[in-house]
Amino acid sequence: MTFRDRVLEIVSQIPKGSVLSYGQVAEMAGNKRAARAVGRIMNANRNKLVPCHRVIRSDGSIGGFRSGADRKAKMLKEEGYKGDWVKE
Repeated sequence: MTFRDRVLEIVSQIPKGSVLSYGQVAEMAGNKRAARAVGRIMNANRNKLVPCHRVIRSDGSIGGFRSGADRKAKMLKEEGYKGDWVKE
């Protein structure tokens, strides 16, 4: 299994209302120094079964998203995530 495959598998298992950081995903996939690679994999993902929006930055900020950070924040809020940046 490739690093990319492991990343996609890990992210596909993040439950609604939860998040992991790019660094956490990288470490779980076997390379703790590959957070940027995780970001590139998420950006290239087209599989709707892989919830890329549930991967955020290690400082707790939203990070990037192809559909825009506002859309990512809205999706996480709808799923019940309570990050500091989520507006009530």
